[in-house]
Amino acid sequence: MSVLQLDLLCTKRQDVVYNLLDWPTKSTAQLVVITIANTMDLPERVFMGRVTSRLGLTRLTFQPYNYKQLQEIVVSRLKDFDGFRSEAIQLVARKVSAVSGDARRALDICRRAMEITELRNGETISLQDVSEAISEMIASAKVQAIKHCSEMEKIFLQAVSAEVTRTSIEEVYFKDAYKQVESLCSFDGIEIPTITEILAVCGRLGSNRLLICEHSRSDLYQKILLNVSTDDIHYATRELNLN
Repeated sequence: MSVLQLDLLCTKRQDVVYNLLDWPTKSTAQLVVITIANTMDLPERVFMGRVTSRLGLTRLTFQPYNYKQLQEIVVSRLKDFDGFRSEAIQLVARKVSAVSGDARRALDICRRAMEITELRNGETISLQDVSEAISEMIASAKVQAIKHCSEMEKIFLQAVSAEVTRTSIEEVYFKDAYKQVESLCSFDGIEIPTITEILAVCGRLGSNRLLICEHSRSDLYQKILLNVSTDDIHYATRELNLN
């Protein structure tokens, strides 16, 4: 049995993915391939017909980690270290589950909390150490830059982030991000801006280096990259209670 992260293997020609998925179809093959990806509709949106024809129809959806799952992951990773107070681990799990459910971010917070404890020559990671580590992330330069953006600039960053999450492709087209803007505005009861207005928003975010924009064109097919993490966007656009 082999497990593959499908979106990381995708190339322009898609020959690598095709060959790997074609292998189990051979009559003499003794192999089962299980693929994972960050979005359910990756095969339909990204892959060529010859690749999707090699995929099975059985799909399982895994939701972001919840509070209990994050707590279990952190406890498991810290099993050889007894310096973390249980309530400190609970705080990490609770705060990360409220933002993104990303286990990597939870472990990053734990790592930074341990560094803070070492700097004060402490032996036990406390709630205060964890809160300070989370506060540092919220106070980072990029998070603060997003916090000072206009409402529509924040919406566009969220739209680009949503499109990246949906497609599992870091580089998105402006036209697809604009569709996400329409959905976000409709959901929040906000008047949908025109394409020209959002192109101007995109340009400002590019000038501020929160986005990396394709300079050779400024139209619906302009390519856009986030220059901040999705968690930075979450932290900047959601109010977190550190208590």
